[in-house]
Amino acid sequence: MNFNETQGLKKDSDFRKVYRHGKSLANKYLVMYVLNNKSDINRVGISVSKKVGKANVRNKARRRIKESYRLSIDSKIKKGYDIVFIARVAIKDVDYIDIEKAMKHLVKKSNLF
Repeated sequence: MNFNETQGLKKDSDFRKVYRHGKSLANKYLVMYVLNNKSDINRVGISVSKKVGKANVRNKARRRIKESYRLSIDSKIKKGYDIVFIARVAIKDVDYIDIEKAMKHLVKKSNLF
């Protein structure tokens, strides 16, 4: 993930820390966990379960989430957070614009703008 000032969450231990200690918010298509990481960068992780579909469906969902974050959210939110987006099963049947709206909704709800 080569976002402007963003690194990706990669280690399982990092994901687990965000799940355990972070605040969660959800809507129809996404679940978002947010945890303050006490640094000046944001780290983002994306999780898409096998329940969503086969590999091509999961990769399409992952790419859309990543691009939506990069274009709509990355430059506008506060810095210093670990953020994990989890795709829900309903995400496989929606367009990019709906994913973008769902992501903006969660970020506004979490007061990161």
